Amino acid sequence: MNPAQLENLWVRGGFPSSFLADDDAISLRWRQDFIRTYLERDVSQLGPRVPAETLRRLWTMLAHSQASLLNAASLARGLGLDGKTIARYLDLLVDLLLVRRLPAWHRNAGKRLVRSPKIMVRDSGLVHALLGIASQEQLLGHPVAGHSWEGFVIETLLNVAPKGTQASFYRTAAGAEIDILLNLPGGTLWGIEIKRSSAPTLERGFHLACADLNPERCFVVYPGAARFPLGANVEAMSLRELALRLSGS
Repeated sequence: MNPAQLENLWVRGGFPSSFLADDDAISLRWRQDFIRTYLERDVSQLGPRVPAETLRRLWTMLAHSQASLLNAASLARGLGLDGKTIARYLDLLVDLLLVRRLPAWHRNAGKRLVRSPKIMVRDSGLVHALLGIASQEQLLGHPVAGHSWEGFVIETLLNVAPKGTQASFYRTAAGAEIDILLNLPGGTLWGIEIKRSSAPTLERGFHLACADLNPERCFVVYPGAARFPLGANVEAMSLRELALRLSGS
């Protein structure tokens, strides 16, 4: 897949009817129809009755906070629901493979670690449809662009990761942070930072996290095509190149 196709995949998502549509408007309309049909008809056939409008509002709120820490209390207040109901609805979306909960790394007992998971709508095209974003131009001017790119990178990498790979993210109260950690079969640890910038740089928090965890390999995924070093044991590369490397690991 060339860079232009990869960008199109990010904007439209992975459903074939959306990705292969003749233009952005047709693609967006297909995704909006999918969301409506799925919520109004399909979800109700899979278990206890869930109000379609409530589930849509929850899904849209998750799209607005794509790839951010789960704040169940805020979701509950916004929807006028209790915490148990929010948890049940989130479980349903996770079970249906529509939403991912990325767990926090929890093995450093001596650190004050963030414990809440990151939450993300798994298909980037659905994120954009829920927010009414029709094109790449609109997306790049929208506040969700960076978080949407992060979610897209995470899903792409996990789709090609070797079976048995465990994924998490790392964040401490002191500001150390890595966007995604991949614990590969055999115990090898990769630390991956995700940047939506043609000239990525690394913050102090990433270096602190690498000092805490000492991953065997560190990468920065960015939208460009060139591969270059960003310091000792850190390489910047395209999503395509890292996905190929991961699938062959």
